[in-house]
Amino acid sequence: MKIVVIGGSGRIGEKLVYNLRQTDCMVLEASPTYGVNTITGEGLDDALAGADGVVDVSNSPSLDGAAALHFFELSGRRLLAAGKAAGVQHHIALSIVGTDGLQASGYFRAKKLQEDLIKASGIPYSILRSTQFFEFIAGVVQDGGDNDVVISPALAQPISGIDVAEALADLATREPLNRTVEVAGPERFRLSDLATEVMTAYEDPRRIIADPHALYFGAELTDQSLLPGREARIGLLRFEDWLRQSLQPRAPSHLQKIG
Repeated sequence: MKIVVIGGSGRIGEKLVYNLRQTDCMVLEASPTYGVNTITGEGLDDALAGADGVVDVSNSPSLDGAAALHFFELSGRRLLAAGKAAGVQHHIALSIVGTDGLQASGYFRAKKLQEDLIKASGIPYSILRSTQFFEFIAGVVQDGGDNDVVISPALAQPISGIDVAEALADLATREPLNRTVEVAGPERFRLSDLATEVMTAYEDPRRIIADPHALYFGAELTDQSLLPGREARIGLLRFEDWLRQSLQPRAPSHLQKIG
């Protein structure tokens, strides 16, 4: 079985490629880094030749609503057309828990469009909606600038990228579901409490200001906005354990294992 990972050089893509290579699958990393561009079409037909499955974990270079909409529409249409021409039998995409209820956000409208294009393509599919990654939340907090960090206190059930990659690998090696499923972490937190833990761990002197009206990708959150449904697959890695691991010195890159 040949599986092409679109976005194979990214945070989730690298982990997914590593996981799939532990199976009998032939795995192709596809991203601009590897000469495959879903916007321009460069290298796409060659990459998909003979592919049984495609896993799309790519993301827009910009989180701005208009830019994200342009990316997901153009990339999605080109990738699905190329997949159909190549005879791909399973198209898997990574999306976000809560997308339907956050359509006030341009970014979430873009993700919804991506999902709708997949469902209308005629290619058998599986869509995995994930809750927020630990890595993403930590990055947002640390990149917040010199001022105090204003963030929503809404509930979230974040997950490690490791667990997301495992769920995607499992989907990629099974028959298409032709529906959307969810994956989430094992614990619930308030976003503002998570941000406080990250800043404390990194000895960041800024304050966290919990504001119920703080926007998340341009949308205001409720306590239900980011939570998965009852049937969500639950990851194993706890936030406390992930944070402790992330603080440990990293080995030289040539010695690291992804996942």
